[in-house]
Amino acid sequence: MRLSFKIFVLIYIFFLTIISCHQKIESTRVFEGYHHYLDEIIISKEGAFRGINLNNNSAFIKKSEKVAPIESSPEQMYFEYNIDSTMNYSIQYTLNNDSLIEISLQINSNDLELVSYLFCDFKDYYANKLPNPIEDKGHVVYNGNEGYAKPYNISLSDNSSTSKGVINMVIYRDK
Repeated sequence: MRLSFKIFVLIYIFFLTIISCHQKIESTRVFEGYHHYLDEIIISKEGAFRGINLNNNSAFIKKSEKVAPIESSPEQMYFEYNIDSTMNYSIQYTLNNDSLIEISLQINSNDLELVSYLFCDFKDYYANKLPNPIEDKGHVVYNGNEGYAKPYNISLSDNSSTSKGVINMVIYRDK
């Protein structure tokens, strides 16, 4: 009886292992079809950027960022992140009377090919979110007026040099 129980347990464990290996792993990606760095940089499809909208207050921004800002004052909050050894980015939130008026993002990398790829993915993502961008010489402006109660613009530019990749994005209120 003991031998048959041990055999049963071993067969049961074997079948569980086989079944678990063949199950499809659910993707936790937010931005399927784009480079995986967008999942870390943009984080959410909600809001203008990272689930944050203009006019949000500083408490909402701190809660959304989930890390303490490197610099903070009533007028601005500054965050820095390292994705890996070749890429980092910084975000500056500018506030007026504890209301967000501008978001500035800068992505830096020594991998020029990756920066070019990310710039195209940023362009595609925001073109799908805010159609009809205006593009001129590596600078793209998306207008968030249509269908939004509080219109805003997104300015995206590739400011890379021959040795360093730099992407800048500014989200600001449409005047």
